[in-house]
Amino acid sequence: MKLGKKWLASLALTIGFGLVVSGCGSGAAPSSGSGEKVYVVGTDAAYPPFQVLEADGKITGHDIDVMNAVAEAGGFKIEWRNTGWDPLFDGLDKGTVDIGISSITITEKRKEKYDFSDSYFVANQLILVPENSPVSKLADLQGKNIGVQAATTGEEVVKKAFGDTYGGLKGYDDMPSSVDDFFNGRVDAVVGDNGVIAFYAKKNPGKTFKLIEDQSFEKEYYGIMVKKGNTEIMTKINEGLKKIKENGKLQEIYNQYFGNQ
Repeated sequence: MKLGKKWLASLALTIGFGLVVSGCGSGAAPSSGSGEKVYVVGTDAAYPPFQVLEADGKITGHDIDVMNAVAEAGGFKIEWRNTGWDPLFDGLDKGTVDIGISSITITEKRKEKYDFSDSYFVANQLILVPENSPVSKLADLQGKNIGVQAATTGEEVVKKAFGDTYGGLKGYDDMPSSVDDFFNGRVDAVVGDNGVIAFYAKKNPGKTFKLIEDQSFEKEYYGIMVKKGNTEIMTKINEGLKKIKENGKLQEIYNQYFGNQ
């Protein structure tokens, strides 16, 4: 899960946005040519394979496919906007964004201000280590250099285990950089979200590694977020999500990105 500010990424990414399902417009909930309401969906397209900003400005990824399928099944139109992370929450507050989906973990604190759909993805932290490593749990990494993506749950669990000033902690702007440094021997292990870390590890064919799940890691549940009290669109979202869970579409999207697990 992404937690904090990514200033440079957000600045660059707010320049472009992709329109995936329909329409275009500059404000929240514009209308299509037929007069049908179009809901603005905000995301931070800097977290492959969940959200990706392509060179042509189109937004792709697991969460994008999920939201498109939810909208189709729920019978409503959406317009995509690459807001960046912090501006996504600000947009919901101000009403310039109607819906947020960006690997957002459902938390009690966030639920005080926003409403969440049913969960569409279960996340947990994984530890990436060499195949012959004796490491079997997070505690075994004491004294080793650990790569994480800065401002994510991976960073938080390492700090919780070894302290905020742990000298072996190395933060990166993105997960690919931490995985690259792992395969180049610059860090002994990487801790990160299961979907993201497995995706990048598998992009290194021929490399030897193993992924470890520490049973102490808490599971996280990603949800689709709206401003608190927006029951109209939340009802549609949950109806669409329920349909794609039942007809197998959600599992099909998962398999496309993460394999048959």
